[in-house]
Amino acid sequence: HRHQGLLAKMLSRTVLATRAAAASTGKREFSALFTAVDEFPGVPSSTPTATKASSPSVSTLPNGLTVVTEDASSTSTVTLTFPNAGSSSESVAEQGAALANKCLAFKSGSGLSSLLILRNLEEDGAAPFATADRHGATVGYTAAPDKAARLVPLLATTCAFEPWDVKDAKTIAGEEAKAANSSVLSVLTEQLYGAAYGAQTAVGRSYYSDAASSSAIKSFREKAYVLNGAVLSATGVADHGAFVRSVEEGLSESAVGEASSAAAAAAYMGGEARISAPVGEAHVALAFEGPKSTALLNVVKQCLTLSGASAFTAPALVGVYAGVPVASASTVADSLSAAVTTIPSNDVVERAKAMAKAEAVFALDGGSQSLAGAMTSSVLETGSFGGAAQLAASYDAITPKDVAAAYTAMLKSTPSMAAVGDIAAVPYHATVASRFS
Repeated sequence: HRHQGLLAKMLSRTVLATRAAAASTGKREFSALFTAVDEFPGVPSSTPTATKASSPSVSTLPNGLTVVTEDASSTSTVTLTFPNAGSSSESVAEQGAALANKCLAFKSGSGLSSLLILRNLEEDGAAPFATADRHGATVGYTAAPDKAARLVPLLATTCAFEPWDVKDAKTIAGEEAKAANSSVLSVLTEQLYGAAYGAQTAVGRSYYSDAASSSAIKSFREKAYVLNGAVLSATGVADHGAFVRSVEEGLSESAVGEASSAAAAAAYMGGEARISAPVGEAHVALAFEGPKSTALLNVVKQCLTLSGASAFTAPALVGVYAGVPVASASTVADSLSAAVTTIPSNDVVERAKAMAKAEAVFALDGGSQSLAGAMTSSVLETGSFGGAAQLAASYDAITPKDVAAAYTAMLKSTPSMAAVGDIAAVPYHATVASRFS
């Protein structure tokens, strides 16, 4: 009997094990019909697709708007850039209008209140932004790719100029101007433009002004914030054609504006601007007229950097900067002058090319907003955007001879000098300019 009991227990265990194995096999067969994503929605794929190279596309609409897209970014940044909405396009009576109009971005317009515009953006998870400077203004947002096209009309609403919106814009512009005018480096930058182009010219006047009247703000916006000549850039767009059709429909009621020829380049003059202030340091910038090519301009900047200087560029300007204690103020101009007077060797040029190219290519991979900005800049400069390969090729094509010619032309231009701070011991422009004649 004892043996029969043991046998029964063994048989019972065997049956249970067999049933368990069969059940497990059945589960495996059943689960094989589904992926982990089917069973657990939202779980990242265990076999993600390989990344692909960006494929850019450019189209120009009948209204004069250029649309440039790429399809590799995982998020979509959509920007609308108005190249004539910077402070260099202001008349004397409109000074400050560019800054004020930047602060009017996403305010009431086209029958929509500010609240409704911002609610639409928020409900779609979009982060709006607006920027402006001397050379143009941009409004945009970053959102999921499936929301990119739907929100485009909000970038080009016809501003209603509601009194409360204009009042808020003026207040914000005043705060920005106050902050900029209390920053030594910001003041130095503004003074350098005045020295380079003349303090009374459109480019030389300060961007940071809160003096614009309501009528000036309105007239400036009506002539500058138009689609004709503007550039709309969008990242993460899978179907360029469908996106363009959506843009054309969505902006069908936006202001087109008159066709305008390219604005004449500001005349470079060269000169000096000085502001004495008890800040405990002397801040000095020395700039020259630079090449029109952005790639060549950036290579020259890197050459100056490799010489040990703190170099900078702006459209058609290249220069060096130093901030030194008061005790070194008398010699700061010597060190800045020495950095720009020696034409770089071939080895230095090759290193500078590599650095400039890397900086430019990394900007394409610096987030969707950075990529959209690079796309816009390329279209405004060359009329097209060919992606990283074309960008890299533009730097590879630069030769030591090109850099030497750029240096020669640079040093033939009259230097522009700006000095801010405790500058009593800083040499004047005439002394510095004589070293380049």
